[in-house]
Amino acid sequence: MASHRSTLLADFAQRGLIHEVSAGLDERLVASPSIAAYIGFDPSADSLHVGHLMGVLALRRLQLHGGRPIALVGGGTGMIGDPSGRSAERNLLDRATLDANRASIGGQLGRLLDFSGASGALLLDNLEWLGGLGMIDFLRDTGKHLTVSYMLAKDSVKSRLEGGLSFTEFSYMLLQSYDFLMLRKLHGVELQMGGSDQWGNITAGSELIRRVDGDGREGSQLAFGLCYPLLLAKSGEKFGKTAEGAVWLSTERTSTFAFRQFFMDQPDEGLEGLLQRLTLDSTEAISELLADHAKNPGARNGQRRLATAVTTLVHGENEELRVRAVAETLFGGPDGRGSDPRALDAAGLATLAAEIPTAPLPSGADATLLDLVSAAGFATSKSEARRLVEQGGISVNGEAAGDPVASASSFARLADGSLLLRKGRRDYRMLRAG
Repeated sequence: MASHRSTLLADFAQRGLIHEVSAGLDERLVASPSIAAYIGFDPSADSLHVGHLMGVLALRRLQLHGGRPIALVGGGTGMIGDPSGRSAERNLLDRATLDANRASIGGQLGRLLDFSGASGALLLDNLEWLGGLGMIDFLRDTGKHLTVSYMLAKDSVKSRLEGGLSFTEFSYMLLQSYDFLMLRKLHGVELQMGGSDQWGNITAGSELIRRVDGDGREGSQLAFGLCYPLLLAKSGEKFGKTAEGAVWLSTERTSTFAFRQFFMDQPDEGLEGLLQRLTLDSTEAISELLADHAKNPGARNGQRRLATAVTTLVHGENEELRVRAVAETLFGGPDGRGSDPRALDAAGLATLAAEIPTAPLPSGADATLLDLVSAAGFATSKSEARRLVEQGGISVNGEAAGDPVASASSFARLADGSLLLRKGRRDYRMLRAG
């Protein structure tokens, strides 16, 4: 690992956040940690996903070290699409969809970054300068500075040449480079960051700035780049992909409960990297946590901290507490015991009902525990239901229920009038009043 004198790069290196970095950036940060840096976010969907959190946290870390973070939504470049890391050309979005996407993503970024203080974050849209850009002026004043041979040498272009690369996508690199140039002019930006698949575009931007604003000589350094590794799952797939698809930050796409459980389900072997890269916890605190985790991996304290930190960052403390209470009702807390479902409020019970099978609650005055077990689908006959109860396999609202003929009305209802039945350790049903 290279030694860095600036606190920002030393922190990034310790967390495994440096894949490529421009020569001279460390010296620039030693001279002054106050630097404006940006990351671009592509509005190809109406929500960010967990893979974007690396960039969001990189901007937050930059701010903690004295820099000014800028999140750039690609309202202009999003109309074209970035070929980097793609094997085929993406479908172009219509203007209405793109506008809706960039508004939604802008709202998410507005909640994730700190906009207060002298080094408060900025949220910008490159449509501001690309929207009115004339083609003739752009080709004459900007296009002349980057040669075709220079652009063809970039991996994002080379990897697509045999399969076909449209001029539309080929021009993306030049437009992203122009973003860097304009951000330098308008906001004094000196650093662009991004995933490792963005290195070609980032260095092209630095080169354009050198040619337009510098003296054009090799070695003149006016702008810098830093790429962090892409987050990958153990399978080699991009982090955040599941059998059901991507894990999104939008609750309309991924529930807060499912979001938190995604991080609870992470394996031990990738835990350190995720804690280092997706939380703001100090490296010392993470080391202490992992040492404690190693003593009792079954308690999953490392995963609990990861899930709590990331869910709080994205959805807020109150939402995290709500879904954590539901998760600990279903799967148990740090001590391995399930939380009391009677402590859940109506909102928590609604979350619970969305995550487990539900059935109507028997309403007859003579209904018994056996009727509840049958209604839950735990047994196909009264005799099977009786065996389950007598063998201690059934609980109601977190408490063992051993009397097969106990009246259904003898069980206190939860806050929403429902009953929570469990068969064995983890098989739950919620019986809800009609």
